Amino acid sequence: MITQEVNPIILGIESSCDETSAAILKGFDVISHIVYSQMIHKKYGGVVPELASRAHEHAISQVVHSTFESAKLAPGDIDAIAVTYGPGLMGALLVGLNYAKGFALAQNIPFIAVNHVEAHLYAPMLEFTKLAPPFLCLLVSGGHTMLVDVKGVRDFKILGTTRDDAAGESFDKTARLLKIGYPGGPVIDTLSDSGDPGAVKFPRSLLEPDSLDFSFSGMKTAVLNYVKKHNEPNDQDKANIAASFQEAVVDVLKEKVRRAIVATGHRQVVLAGGVAANRRLRFELKKMADHMGVDLFYPPLEYCTDNAAMIAATGVMYYRKGWFADLEIGAVPNLKL
Repeated sequence: MITQEVNPIILGIESSCDETSAAILKGFDVISHIVYSQMIHKKYGGVVPELASRAHEHAISQVVHSTFESAKLAPGDIDAIAVTYGPGLMGALLVGLNYAKGFALAQNIPFIAVNHVEAHLYAPMLEFTKLAPPFLCLLVSGGHTMLVDVKGVRDFKILGTTRDDAAGESFDKTARLLKIGYPGGPVIDTLSDSGDPGAVKFPRSLLEPDSLDFSFSGMKTAVLNYVKKHNEPNDQDKANIAASFQEAVVDVLKEKVRRAIVATGHRQVVLAGGVAANRRLRFELKKMADHMGVDLFYPPLEYCTDNAAMIAATGVMYYRKGWFADLEIGAVPNLKL
């Protein structure tokens, strides 16, 4: 087993959805990090898989080349390559996975296959280098909403997950109902600044008294019914609906984290995933954490959404333990944590 003191230079590749990203890390120090976001999906109100795959094919070589230029390194300087192999869109995953396999073969270096969801758990460690398991993580994104008891690297237990929509998915659907743009999370976050969070009393589904699961489909339906009842809402109405919806989602997430802290006794809480960028959620969780005497950690905005830095960081931890993958491994779109 390789020791914790080793600081390998790892190239990370991420292409699970609509971001083509590459990063080079030495240990947990980010030397270079490039993200190419596909803007083509905005007019469709969601990611179109075939278009995403083609955009990855077009961008990946240039993204990796730019990453090496920025780092002032050459392919021969890399100790190992880490890449997302799931979950995600099959075609999109294959672009990054096949590129990484070719790179590993050409350079004769170890190949590390990374679970994209697991990588999100460790993203705050890129900023908070003293942070280490055990900790409680609220992972909240467009595809996932879960509470995870992180005991160590590749050693965790899911405490609760969504029974229907993910929180990020509900933001996107609400933004679509209000016709205010895509992706929904950032748009609603910004629009809420000019809205009244108490204007509309949307439901908070907390399920059973001791449940750590989530449910957001009822909230989405409540927004739909409200919009239908109040035909053609004006700009202020939309801001009030956005702020009220956001407040309801944040209230649910906050209460579930509170329950998990009480249940587990964790004194470190991590917020990760795309919705971790939401300012209201950060503010409310920080306030609750301070009140409970718990430390809250969340990644910088650039590491909340899909990125290769978190993939490379996971690769660093795997490298130190000698956990390498066979080049025969395939993409797994529905890969579980």
